[in-house]
Amino acid sequence: MRNLIVGSAWLSPIALIILWQRAPILGLAIMALSHAAWLYATLRANVQWLGPVITRFETNAREVWLTIDDGPTSDTPAILDLLQASRVAATFFVKGALAAKNGDLVRAIIERGNNVANHSDDHPSGAFWRLLPAEIARQIDRCNATLQSLTSTRPIWFRAPVGMKNPAVHPALEQRGMRLIGWSVRGLDTVRSDPADVATRIVPRAQPGSIIVLHQGRQNSLACLQRVISDLQAQGYAFVIPADERLKTKR
Repeated sequence: MRNLIVGSAWLSPIALIILWQRAPILGLAIMALSHAAWLYATLRANVQWLGPVITRFETNAREVWLTIDDGPTSDTPAILDLLQASRVAATFFVKGALAAKNGDLVRAIIERGNNVANHSDDHPSGAFWRLLPAEIARQIDRCNATLQSLTSTRPIWFRAPVGMKNPAVHPALEQRGMRLIGWSVRGLDTVRSDPADVATRIVPRAQPGSIIVLHQGRQNSLACLQRVISDLQAQGYAFVIPADERLKTKR
């Protein structure tokens, strides 16, 4: 599918030139549709057209995977206290540049029973979708190098900023033996400040095997995490970090 989308986007201008004299509307339609498919696959999180995106994990139990993006930040110690008190393990998708400045927080995440994964080096949220292959590779490699130096383990999971990915992302990940991690449910806690509102978006939609994404570093982050954890535990859910072989691409 990726080759079809990329190929049609590159070839559509040629089709437009060929058809311009006899059927210009058809030529324009072909070019518009091919580029629309490219943009949809790039900008729409969790769409599988450019390659596999992990959106859930296999389980026979009432389990979910909590993932926390955008750290490490000043609220990391409080979040770790909350997770430990709630008997919850989570995966922190961290920014390499922040990790390099806060190595003690990265090590604390690991020491407290959680793990870390790659969320790019400096999280170019407005530009990641249009970066060239060399810059995509740089974003991945710098974060990988930082995390490996701090934890002695090379990350195998990557989450793209804002979930966007262009055709260069999957080849870069495949070359590095990594997988693209999306999500099943999210609370939009980067734009919503009410923990109850965030929980309402997540808890009713959660299912066994769901990947939940929340964030840190914002005024409401700790309260949102606390509310979502409490509400899901009240419904009998346990929080686990699944093994890589349990990860699935289907919702």
